[in-house]
Amino acid sequence: MTLDFSTLDALRTHHPAWRLLRSDHAALVASFLHRVFVAPNVRAMAAADLAEALEDELYSLRLHLGEAAFPRPALDYLNDWAAPDKGWLRKFYKRGTDEAQFDLTPATEKAIAWLVQLAERQFVGTESRLLTLFDLLKQMSEGSEADPAKRVAELHRKRDEIDAEIARVVAGDVPMLDDTALKDRFQQFMQGARELLADFREVEHNFRQLDRRVRERIALWEGSKGALLEDIMGERDAIADSDQGKSFRAFWDFLLSSRRQEELTELLARVLALPAVADLHPDARTRRVHYDWMEAGEHTQRTVAALSQQLRRFLDDRAWLENRRIMDILHGIESKALALRDAPPPGSPMAIAEACADIELAMERPLFTPAIKPVIADLVVQAGDDEIDPSALFEQVVVDKARLTRHIRHALQDRMQITLSELVATQALEHGLAELVAYLQLGSETFVTVVDENTVEPIRWQAVAADGVALTRCARLPRVVFMR
Repeated sequence: MTLDFSTLDALRTHHPAWRLLRSDHAALVASFLHRVFVAPNVRAMAAADLAEALEDELYSLRLHLGEAAFPRPALDYLNDWAAPDKGWLRKFYKRGTDEAQFDLTPATEKAIAWLVQLAERQFVGTESRLLTLFDLLKQMSEGSEADPAKRVAELHRKRDEIDAEIARVVAGDVPMLDDTALKDRFQQFMQGARELLADFREVEHNFRQLDRRVRERIALWEGSKGALLEDIMGERDAIADSDQGKSFRAFWDFLLSSRRQEELTELLARVLALPAVADLHPDARTRRVHYDWMEAGEHTQRTVAALSQQLRRFLDDRAWLENRRIMDILHGIESKALALRDAPPPGSPMAIAEACADIELAMERPLFTPAIKPVIADLVVQAGDDEIDPSALFEQVVVDKARLTRHIRHALQDRMQITLSELVATQALEHGLAELVAYLQLGSETFVTVVDENTVEPIRWQAVAADGVALTRCARLPRVVFMR
């Protein structure tokens, strides 16, 4: 960014950090927000808790500056600081709660960090930063070297240096960092740790801005789902694949390793126990700074998850709207069909092609089965000795159900219903009880029948006794009515 007059004038007018530094209440805002948010690494606080803390701060200031100082209630100040024209706080609502939450904006944290650097430092270290810059240059130079021979030569040189250092330590020459070097490096570590927490808030802000743009596009979108998803996912991938996104993903993967967490805990405990570092009176939270990094990273991950949830909700709502539209179309077709039922239009109102397809997949075809060739043995058929009476084969009773069905249909052609006794009266039973049971079976399977349990009808048929005498048999059944 070029620091010309127009650029700086625009920043002075629009940038929240510059507006904070120009404010008459800059001392109150910066001191209070630093004590509540930055120092304890708090990412969000409920409005009631934050207002109570600010009310205590205002009460203490009024005791020293008089009752006229800061006369407004604490909640009014918080809402004013979160207004769009200031932008020092972010006011939002968590899912599932109606209580407002407040959080710092990246611009406010930058302003507070700049004010922290204005304080005079008792010790300014330069050696550690020079070594850090030198190591970074070496990493970039070695990491971009494409010649395998040069890479191997550099690795051999490092190995020789490590072997020489091992030999010196074995010989008793153990180089130690003095107190000045320890203080220099510890201050450099603390500055980097604080800057890293501030960077997390800025990364989260970038993803939150993306989520806000997504919500605005969804609210105003009129096109297809595919076009919107392609547009949104392209922008999200652009952020995730950017240098900032790749760096954050690499840092998050590194920090989630349990082995790295244990190593950081052990190193911090060992460094904080050094006398030179203890003389600097480091903050008590330094011992768990890596857990603060993880907490800040989780907030960023939740913001990304909220973006994915918003996309899923959009797809669910679109699917519901499309299903509702389909149901409305079906209801419209049904209502029009009912309106045309009594007065159908002339001709054919609708033609539907037969929806079928003869598909025969290759794996569904049966495999070839060779034909079985019967082998006829040359054997002589021998007659049996048992004498069997073949007349039993001709004494079987077969009821022709097709004939009975035709008789019932013919009887129902000129009337709506007919009873079983009337059917038997017009066509006598030829096979007696077996034919009567066949009529009842057809009434339950083929035709619609009604049984009147209150009326009993006798059904008679002619039969022949064993001695050849003609008999009349009778069966008393509830009235069975066959319906058309």
